[in-house]
Amino acid sequence: MASPSTGSSTSPTSSTEVGDAVPHVIVKLWPGKSEQQKTRLAEAITRDVMEILHYGEESVSVAMEEIKPTEWAERAYRPEVKSKMDRLYKKPGYDESDL
Repeated sequence: MASPSTGSSTSPTSSTEVGDAVPHVIVKLWPGKSEQQKTRLAEAITRDVMEILHYGEESVSVAMEEIKPTEWAERAYRPEVKSKMDRLYKKPGYDESDL
């Protein structure tokens, strides 16, 4: 049984409207975390998105992208952190020289 949505709707529908199909969160992390840990993290992110941004559970999707430590600088740090520093709401406590 699906849990009730916290989003507001005037009538139940069988599909989500395109305008409600957000946000999608991608977590990039090193390999080695268990499926249980990744599931718990996805559930916590979903709860926070619902509570803080007022979306229903059906509107939230969460993905995990595992990146090897040897590929972190090229596949995660440079394109997602270093080049977008002005858009980060939480900056890391390391820089490229630490990698």
